[in-house]
Amino acid sequence: MKLTVERLGHLGDGVALGPDGPVFIAGALPGEEVEGTLLGGTLVDTRIVTPSAERVKPPCPHARSCGGCLMQHARDDMVAAWKTGIVQGALAGQGLLAPVRPIMTSPPQSRRRATLAGRRTKGGSLIGFHARGSDVVIPVPNCRLLSPELMACLPGLEAVVRIGGSRSQELALTVTASRGGADLVVQGGKPLDAALRLDLARAVEAHGFARLTWEDEVVALRANPVQRMGRATVVPPPGAFLQATEHGEASLLAAVEEALGPQKKVVDLFAGCGTFALPLAQRAEVHAVEGDAAMTAALDHAARHTPDLHRIRVEARDLFRRPLEADEFKSVTGVVIDPPRAGAEAQCARLAKARVPVIAMVSCNPVTFARDAKTLVQAGYRLEWVQPVDQFRWSAHVELAARFALDHMSR
Repeated sequence: MKLTVERLGHLGDGVALGPDGPVFIAGALPGEEVEGTLLGGTLVDTRIVTPSAERVKPPCPHARSCGGCLMQHARDDMVAAWKTGIVQGALAGQGLLAPVRPIMTSPPQSRRRATLAGRRTKGGSLIGFHARGSDVVIPVPNCRLLSPELMACLPGLEAVVRIGGSRSQELALTVTASRGGADLVVQGGKPLDAALRLDLARAVEAHGFARLTWEDEVVALRANPVQRMGRATVVPPPGAFLQATEHGEASLLAAVEEALGPQKKVVDLFAGCGTFALPLAQRAEVHAVEGDAAMTAALDHAARHTPDLHRIRVEARDLFRRPLEADEFKSVTGVVIDPPRAGAEAQCARLAKARVPVIAMVSCNPVTFARDAKTLVQAGYRLEWVQPVDQFRWSAHVELAARFALDHMSR
């Protein structure tokens, strides 16, 4: 069957009109004529008959087999326009209009955090990403996505899998670059015993890992896995959330600082370990709220050991079950809110009633962002601008930051 691709779907597949409705075609680009076998709503065994002018040779030699990147076959400017369009489409779906700024994209080889798959093999171990739609592990010795610091960890990861893996079960290896060395969290490995602990500790020393966490237990700590946030140094708990690239974090922080402006009393909701709270405390008093007690403890420790910051008050609180109420924002002049993918529907409903003059919202999901933005706009806020950020290069993922200001007539 021959089809012509009309557009890209939200997951990066080409979408064509088939005899019974939309047909999804992996790796196809708009305008291309493709040929293949129709299987349900998917075209398989595809061949590009007429390639798009936007098609390029993937920069990574693993692009055809590895599922870690989806969009290396398209020009960078096309991917940027597609991701910007996802943000614009989410806004339009809620009837919202706002200036959408040019997207800020992290460079290649800048991912400082990733989860790789590991399998013990008869001859050693295998480390990499899954093939698309498969549990097959594809080794990526020339990956164009991961930072040099993470690529340097591959021999150490292989050693850890050889020591603590089994041929019957796959390991998930979450590795994060830090100033003290790589911070590694392993799930799916053998049960810990005295011999395994000793072998893992030796691997940490031999390969320069900062910390190794096996399931939920720290089994070796060679150095504190420090992250820099503003002037503060933070030691996040194992597996704690961290922006995927330094470039992406800096882009989001710059947008948040611009959105808030000269506010002197700020609430940071879903504060994590202090990505925004700690830099903002260089010029404002901050009340940082986060549901994970281990992350709030790390934030509090960093705040208390960093000189010349304004007061930071830290609160461990589940904002889904117990959002801050409107009266708790009394005298607050600015809010930054960075919820997970589900958004912050309940918290935004309270924010709409609180009448805080300025809100900076960060989101990793344009759809839930647009839903929550509509709540604020209906309460009298102006959505002044949206800044897309692409720190998951060559993926279908896009993030953003935005500024909301309360209309003078609505105060």
